[in-house]
Amino acid sequence: MPELTANKTFQSNKTIWYFLLAWTALNIIQAYTLELHADEAYYWLYSRFLNWGYFDHPPMVALFIRFGDSIMHNELGLRILTITVSTASIYILWLILKKYNADIRLFITVISCMFMVHMYGFTTTPDAPLFFFAVVFYYFYQRYIDNDSWALALILGLVVACLLYSKYHAVLLIGFTVLANLKLLKRPSFWFIVVLAAVLFIPHILWQVHHNFPSLNYHLSERSADKYHPEFTYLYPLGQILMAGPLVGWYLFYKGFSARVTDTFTRCLMVNSIGTPIFFLISSFRGEVQPQWTYIAFAPLILLILISFAQKPVIPKWFYPVAIINIVIIVAIRICLIAGIPIGRLQSQFGFKNWSYVVKQKAGDNYVIFNEGFQNPAKYDYYNNTLKGFAYDSRYYRSTQFDIWPIEDSLQHKRVYYLLTYNSPGVTTDSIKVSAGTWYGGWVDDVRTYQKVIIDNGNYKMSAAPGQKINFNLTITNPYTYAIDFSNKGWQHKVFMEACFFNEKGEMQSQLADTTFNKIALKPGQSTHYSFTIVSPKQKGRYDLLFSLRTQPFVGSKNSRIVKFTTE
Repeated sequence: MPELTANKTFQSNKTIWYFLLAWTALNIIQAYTLELHADEAYYWLYSRFLNWGYFDHPPMVALFIRFGDSIMHNELGLRILTITVSTASIYILWLILKKYNADIRLFITVISCMFMVHMYGFTTTPDAPLFFFAVVFYYFYQRYIDNDSWALALILGLVVACLLYSKYHAVLLIGFTVLANLKLLKRPSFWFIVVLAAVLFIPHILWQVHHNFPSLNYHLSERSADKYHPEFTYLYPLGQILMAGPLVGWYLFYKGFSARVTDTFTRCLMVNSIGTPIFFLISSFRGEVQPQWTYIAFAPLILLILISFAQKPVIPKWFYPVAIINIVIIVAIRICLIAGIPIGRLQSQFGFKNWSYVVKQKAGDNYVIFNEGFQNPAKYDYYNNTLKGFAYDSRYYRSTQFDIWPIEDSLQHKRVYYLLTYNSPGVTTDSIKVSAGTWYGGWVDDVRTYQKVIIDNGNYKMSAAPGQKINFNLTITNPYTYAIDFSNKGWQHKVFMEACFFNEKGEMQSQLADTTFNKIALKPGQSTHYSFTIVSPKQKGRYDLLFSLRTQPFVGSKNSRIVKFTTE
């Protein structure tokens, strides 16, 4: 018997290493051949401006990218650390499962069936480090349950800090782990973990305070939908099943959730793998939930699936044939992407490398201003290895990290190339037609923008009668390191302040401030008050109200938080 056990262990070790080698090779090829996703290019910009925090996320993804990009500036370089930790995560999961007599063939089958694991095996977003540190957490937490040692507490404190620096979703793992084992509260070493992680996370908290909590405002307020849409909820579980495996995802969820809880560790896995999806199901009533947000729950789910298979070794006859078809579908999709064949929504990852070069030929070494969000400016910057692509914070879009970076400061009074997705007579003079689409461009001399200027009315929810006059006592703050003024005398491009009402269809009506606004001049860091009387919309309904500074020829920036405004 000992010889049989040793031989089985040897075969398992040999099989897992062969699988990890193949997994790594496929991810390297995929990473090298596929153009960047817009988010990856955006996070590359994070790595150019290293800081303790960013508008959307904590900084771990920036460190991942900075490491690889310092080795080689191409798609593989940006993704190389993600590929490495993906392979390491799979191996660590296998080490955790050894205690439960998991079957190596089933383990490889389950991993290979999960579309989510494939997708983030090479794509560098905050989900990649989050998943890796979650797996590392479970590895050490499994030992900490039985061995209350200060050494393990130290390691867990560091890992929890890394989780928090990866993505805010880490709070779910921490909370559900404690909920599953309240006896932790009696351990002095547990409180050491809490204090250590909290102290290490202080720099990020201070960054949030210094920047007026942009991440909280965005994730808890601005990201919420104004109106509930049923598809947010009923499409959410379908997306999760697809991410778990196009054909077998439903069965893998069933298998994982049907595992018997036999110890403290499996209870932790169960609470996390069920609690996280339920949390986001509830979140779907506030707005759209993206499928990858639950990726942190896939680590405990994978473990539970294999534990469940070990507890009930009877496998349905249909499982392996269907699982193989499932894997073939996923691998076929990946091969198509390697071959340069666009598929579905992934079409946005094709043609933008050439597009960025063509735009650079038009713009030369000048700044380029885009008004279509952060995606294409980020791609332009990455593929040209520059910081001269700038995302104008349009009042029609959300705030981004471009509102914090010093890029806007550098393009004042300069001649810039303005790129639009539509033809604007008097502004655009030429067009760019490539496989990625058509854009229209033109030159703007002596640029003046006020994207970072803060306009605050102190009230973010209010109601009024249709047509009612309302006086806002606005506080206008200059956050720049240089003085600004809103005078239009001697300027080529005029500036206006507008109150913008957006209805539920996204249609806008604006009201213009009088010319007393143009008398305002502010020194660096200075604030002033300005009285702005507006008239509420005549049609009853719900609106988003924001205050915007518009300089020609731009459409107007988003200078205030959104006021939830109701006419009734």
